Amino acid sequence: MEEKEWYLEYQINKNRPGLLGEIASLLGLLSINIITINGVEHQRRGMLIKSKNDEAILRLKYILETMDFISLRKIREPKLRDRLAVRHGRYIERDEDEKKTFRFIRDELGLLVDFMAELFKQDGHRLIGIRGMPRVGKTESVVAASVCASKRWSFLSSTLLRQTIRSQLAEDELSKDHIYIIDGIVSTMRASERHQLLISEIMRLSATKVVEHPDIFVRETEYTLEDFDYIIELRIDEGEKITYDTVDSGFSSFDIS
Repeated sequence: MEEKEWYLEYQINKNRPGLLGEIASLLGLLSINIITINGVEHQRRGMLIKSKNDEAILRLKYILETMDFISLRKIREPKLRDRLAVRHGRYIERDEDEKKTFRFIRDELGLLVDFMAELFKQDGHRLIGIRGMPRVGKTESVVAASVCASKRWSFLSSTLLRQTIRSQLAEDELSKDHIYIIDGIVSTMRASERHQLLISEIMRLSATKVVEHPDIFVRETEYTLEDFDYIIELRIDEGEKITYDTVDSGFSSFDIS
């Protein structure tokens, strides 16, 4: 039987010397190996563990639930958020109502890049929206994540250096291994019909598309937010409000975002 990975997370109710050693010893007795361990929130610890025996995991769950100095929170097959929590020592903030919306601040750019890189590594169609005010790091994060995922990227529209509006792509830019980056404001409010035809063509490709300013994109096209697989929000700090009040058909601060 092949070894299977699990994510284990527990809350420390009463911290005392040797606690981690006792849990590690318990895992050893059950022939469960620790792959990675880290604190993931205040007084919480997360582990990636591996075992060939599902029965051993059930026994571990039963034993941990009887301990009064910890509270077992999760024991499950690891999700992407679990792996990143152990890797970075904190959980990605996720909207409780909109489960596909994930929030970051600029101090968490490393975590954001790692998160997007893992999404970019997955095959097939994926539509990702990223919200944020100008100069917060949206485009740079997408490019960095593409590099981390060993993917090529193409700007269909952008204001990173100067306004970019593509009306055609080279043959080697049309592949499922590309990351296509679209500025939702530029593509819907500044672009020609030829550019919009290109956008329609790319949206049909089985590849990853990242749309900056998805709210403007869906406002001006036939797409809806339900068409997006993930929505990412990037702020300078937790108190910043993302607003599009200045966006119209003329010049706005988003033209230099």
